[in-house]
Amino acid sequence: MLSDEKQRHPFLEGLSKHRGAPPTVVVIFGASGDLTARKLVPAIYNLSLDNLLPPDFYLVGFGRKPLADNAFREAVTEAVRSYSRREFQPEIWKRVGGNALYHQGAYDEPAPYRSLRERIEAVEAEIGREVQVVFYISTPPSVFKPILENLGASGLARRHLHTPFASKVVIEKPFGSDLESARELNRVITEQFDERQVYRIDHYLGKETVQDLLVQRFANSIFEPLWNRRYVECVQITVAEDLGVGSRGSYYEQSGAMRDMIQNHTMQLLSLIAMEPPVSLDPEDIRDEKVKLLKAIQPLDLDENASDVVRAQYSEGLIGGRKVLGYTDEEGVASNSATETYTALRLSINNWRWAGVPFYMRSGKRMARRVSEIAVQFKRPPGILFSDAERFDLASNTMVIQIQPDEGTTLLLNSKIPGLETRTQPVKMHFRYRTTYGSNTPEAYERLILDAMVGDSTLFIRGDETEASWYLITPILEHWRKLGRRGMASYVAGSWGPLASERLLWDNRHEWRRAGP
Repeated sequence: MLSDEKQRHPFLEGLSKHRGAPPTVVVIFGASGDLTARKLVPAIYNLSLDNLLPPDFYLVGFGRKPLADNAFREAVTEAVRSYSRREFQPEIWKRVGGNALYHQGAYDEPAPYRSLRERIEAVEAEIGREVQVVFYISTPPSVFKPILENLGASGLARRHLHTPFASKVVIEKPFGSDLESARELNRVITEQFDERQVYRIDHYLGKETVQDLLVQRFANSIFEPLWNRRYVECVQITVAEDLGVGSRGSYYEQSGAMRDMIQNHTMQLLSLIAMEPPVSLDPEDIRDEKVKLLKAIQPLDLDENASDVVRAQYSEGLIGGRKVLGYTDEEGVASNSATETYTALRLSINNWRWAGVPFYMRSGKRMARRVSEIAVQFKRPPGILFSDAERFDLASNTMVIQIQPDEGTTLLLNSKIPGLETRTQPVKMHFRYRTTYGSNTPEAYERLILDAMVGDSTLFIRGDETEASWYLITPILEHWRKLGRRGMASYVAGSWGPLASERLLWDNRHEWRRAGP
């Protein structure tokens, strides 16, 4: 077994002394949920393994079913054994697991929150100092409101406000289902918490390559001078999955690709790749620029003959040589479902940098492969020197930032083929996190939980940012609701989507790239 020091990745060296969190109690609402077992508890273990948790750290699971503290400790220990990216070390987990507690109660009743406050105050009395409390809401959206209201009514929301020990609340997506519901949820939040206490989480923002977007753009002088309408032909953002809805059919019927992926993950990628340089790395300066970018996106044309949006459902096909069902044959899905499993958009950004540059976004299930990427395609040089297509195989220079599964960046360049005759072909220059930094890099939730504990909101979504995104998306959802199934396209499972999505690009003589390395 590797020692703790040898397991610690080189780029984490020195991090703990610069990013120390005060004594902390993390309370997870939805403690018995799948996200808690697969992501949250393993993330806390790996932070402990890297010595990034404060010495006084407590984990409290809040759930509706009765459970003893010991049974909860056994459950979280098993979650670490099963899902941690690194080998389980009992001596490392002992301190965290030994401070794991379970608190039973209904989300919509005040009494459990009063007793939770008493337990937190008992922890403070035991260690002889104040603690900050991070409330992590990992529940169905239907109980967000009662949880937030009861945190406020019990006094838990504003414990030690205006001190380093102020409470924080982390809220999982989906953050609303349309503009109205997002505004209502923001209203409930701001009645109980100050905005600086709130951390709306999108795990995509914790991925290494997404975090690297600011560095790639603003720390490399070869890119930023070209990052504008004079040199960029178009930008394509793809978030594709090869999985279907599986056993989540009834949930997905209420969501669809637009709510599940486009409104949050994909819009976040767009804002980071296209925003203006912030005046500093202060979280609010960065988030200000993201909001400005989202507000600059023009309303989409929904006319049937010139629509900027395409929706579709997957039909029966082959994935990895295995036959899979069509969407309407999946468990929990209505045979006449009007829920999209694929959507593609053509966006226009009305600002000085991007006027006239089309941004294409697509996301879907049961596509050809699992891949998330941003492709920035640059304009071709004047066809003067290398215009003979028979001799010169030329491609548009393209920078591809791959977010998953193989994180890294690829540059597509044109090169001369070795030989006595001048011939050309496109070549790729690859940078991969795996080969440069090793394969065991921190997962997104590790970074995001640590950031919440130390009070860094850079990678979290501000309230006005969620509303700006929903302002763009809600008219599309309302239009689709009126249409029902009319206009719904189809694509074969295992393909790259419907022909209708190709037409989005034809007006500009573009085509979707085959996403992936």
